[in-house]
Amino acid sequence: MSIPLLHIILGQHFWLSPQRSIYWEEEKTLIVSDTHFGKTGHFRKSGIAVPQKVYKEDLQRFFSLAFELKPERILVVGDLFHSTNNEEHNLFLKWKNDFESLQITLIKGNHDILGNNWYENAGIQLIEQFYKIGQFSFQHDPAEKHNQLNEHSFVFSGHLHPGIHMKGIGKQSLRFPCFYFTKNQCILPAFSKFSGLAIVKPQKHDQVYAIANDTIIKLA
Repeated sequence: MSIPLLHIILGQHFWLSPQRSIYWEEEKTLIVSDTHFGKTGHFRKSGIAVPQKVYKEDLQRFFSLAFELKPERILVVGDLFHSTNNEEHNLFLKWKNDFESLQITLIKGNHDILGNNWYENAGIQLIEQFYKIGQFSFQHDPAEKHNQLNEHSFVFSGHLHPGIHMKGIGKQSLRFPCFYFTKNQCILPAFSKFSGLAIVKPQKHDQVYAIANDTIIKLA
């Protein structure tokens, strides 16, 4: 496995992985966002020939993390699936059956449009708006405000697919997915590699960790 990087928040240890995930050590919880499983199948149903290999690689990374880290729970901060049911969802269920004791909790995202019965039958805990563990809260859209949150809460979210624009010598320019930390929020990169990027513009005291291949680079 590629080497993670430690980021401490409110005394808790969060390990940032180049595999676009965070492992919360104290809670034995793996945190991911925007897996968008079934997206390639959705495109193929629309007549766009996206190879299923893209989806299988994402699914392999997802369950490889579960096998290697052995978390007690995977917390998905929205958009576990991309759209309506297709054959790729069955492949996900086939893999999940090999991890019967693994709890998957999903904070519902805008793409999670399957019926609630589907999640229940799949053994996935579905949270409609936000989820709270101690001082930490989890929601899909970073812009949403909830009355239950206060200035001492730290929020993990996704939705934006954050990326960073890096310039090199001359006119060289590259874009990378990133973890984006503000004072009281972390926006996770999209777990799915079949996703675009929304370039962030860090403010003073913000922290950005770019993901370049199998390496995390702390930029600010």
